Amino acid sequence: MQTPSKIILGIDPGTIVMGYGIIEYKANRLSLIEMGVLRLPVRQDGYERLGLIHLKVRELISRFVPQDFAIEAPFFGKNVQSMLKLGRAQGVAIAAAMHANIPVTEYSPKKVKLSITGNGNSEKQQVWKMLQRILQLEEEIDRYDASDALAVAVCHYFQNHTAGRIPADTGKKAGGSGRRTKPGSWEDFIRRNPGKVI
Repeated sequence: MQTPSKIILGIDPGTIVMGYGIIEYKANRLSLIEMGVLRLPVRQDGYERLGLIHLKVRELISRFVPQDFAIEAPFFGKNVQSMLKLGRAQGVAIAAAMHANIPVTEYSPKKVKLSITGNGNSEKQQVWKMLQRILQLEEEIDRYDASDALAVAVCHYFQNHTAGRIPADTGKKAGGSGRRTKPGSWEDFIRRNPGKVI
C-alpha cells in the first residue's frame, strides 16, 4: 500500500520580490521540494508586475500540483498605499490558487514565527535556522524572501498536524493570535522589509 503524500505551496507576497516554498510531507516526514524568489522589475508598471505574480503562481501550481496553498496574511496599518499594493500582490496569488481549486489559508507573520520557533517575535535568521533543522537543510541563503515563504508552508503543515508542532517558548510571550493590530506595526514591517513594497 502506497503511503499518501501531500504538497504544500507557501507564498510570501511582495510587489518587488515574491518568495515561494514548496514542501512535501509523506509518512509524517517533511521534505523541501523547491524554494526561490520571483524578482519583479522596479520600473515596470504595477499592473504588469501583478500579472507576472499571477503567472508565476500558476506556473508553480502546474509544475508541483500542490494540494494546499498557504500565504502570508494582510497587514493593517497607516500606510494605505503600501498596504494596497501588497494586498493586490496577495490577491492575484490567491486568485491563481482559487482558479486551480486549491484550498487557501492565510497566516499572520507572528503566527508563522510562533509555529516555527515557538516565539512570535523571532528574527528571520532564527526562523531560517529552525527551518534548516526541521527540514535537515545545510545550504545558506543571502535573502529571506524564499525562507519566509517556506516558513509559511511549514507553518501550515504544523497547524494541520498538531503532533508535529514545536512547543512555544514559555519564557517569552507569544502575543496572542499574531495578527498585527498595534499602531505602527505596518511601519515596522516596511522598516524591516524595505524591498517588499514600493
